[in-house]
Amino acid sequence: MNIGLVAHDSKKKLMQNFCIAYRGILAKNNLFATGTTGRLVEEVTNLTVHKFLAGHLGGTQQLGAQIEQNEIDLVIFLRDPLTPKKNEPDVNNIVKICDQNNIPLATNLATAELLIKSLDRGDLEWREMYK
Repeated sequence: MNIGLVAHDSKKKLMQNFCIAYRGILAKNNLFATGTTGRLVEEVTNLTVHKFLAGHLGGTQQLGAQIEQNEIDLVIFLRDPLTPKKNEPDVNNIVKICDQNNIPLATNLATAELLIKSLDRGDLEWREMYK
């Protein structure tokens, strides 16, 4: 499965810790991330991550294009809803296109853990048929 990873600046350490904790599951899948998030995840996990541009430089749009083309199966987007972002329209677009394309999306740690454990159990195999 193809997993998209995005984290706002204040959530990047949390994303690193999440990826360390679930490294075994993530290693069985293809990882895609905005630039800085991808680099930080690679540094602490030694997982291979396909990195787009940094989010504010267009990486969020690049990931969004992959989602629209049904090439991403699951998105973990640890976002900070309290701090405004310069690229807020791009950020909100990720949520919108996940909804439009029936892509499972986690925007907080609790949901991310539920989705990653579901992925490991095989509960997301319906994505293969959906493609």
